[in-house]
Amino acid sequence: MDSFLIALLLVFALSLGGRDQLLVAQWSDALGRSVPLLVVGAACAGASAALMAWLGEGFAARLAPRAGQMLVAFALALAGLELAWPVKRKEPREPTRSLGAIAIVLAARQVVDAGRFAVFALAAWAHLPATAALGGAIGGAGAIALGWSAGAAVLARWPLLLLRRILAAGLIIAALFIGLTTRYAAY
Repeated sequence: MDSFLIALLLVFALSLGGRDQLLVAQWSDALGRSVPLLVVGAACAGASAALMAWLGEGFAARLAPRAGQMLVAFALALAGLELAWPVKRKEPREPTRSLGAIAIVLAARQVVDAGRFAVFALAAWAHLPATAALGGAIGGAGAIALGWSAGAAVLARWPLLLLRRILAAGLIIAALFIGLTTRYAAY
C-alpha cells in the first residue's frame, strides 16, 4: 500500500509542468477539450507506469539487495536530472488529429520522464510492481487530466519551473542519501 500511495503522489507532483502535461494542454486548446484526447493521455500514463514498474522489479530481482538499493538511488538521480532539464515550449504548427500519433508521442515522452523513473525506483525498492504501477498510472492520469482541463494558457501562469527545480533538488538529495547509506552500510 505504501508504494501505491507514494507512487501516486510522486508521479502527480513530478508530472506537474512536464512535457507530457504541457503537450496535452496544448492539444486540448488546439483540438478542444475532447474526451478521446483525455482517454489517450490516461491510457499512455497507465502503460508507461506499468512498463517502468515491470522493468524496475525485473532489474531489482536480478541484483543483490545492496545493488538494488543503488539502482533505486540511480533512478531517483535520473528523475532529478530530468526535472532540472528545462522544458522547451513549442506551439504545434498544425495539430494532428490522429489519436494514434498523439499516443506514440505521449508514450515516448512519458517513458523517460521523472515520474516514471520514480515508479521504476519504487518498484525496485518495494518489489511490488503492481502497486507502484497502479499508483503511477493514477497519478500520471491525474496530471494529464489537469493539463487537459486547464489548458496551456493557465499552466503558463503557474510557477511550475520553480516547483520542478525544488522537486529536482529533493530527488537528487534523496538519491545521494540512499546511495551513501547503501555504499557505507556495514551489513
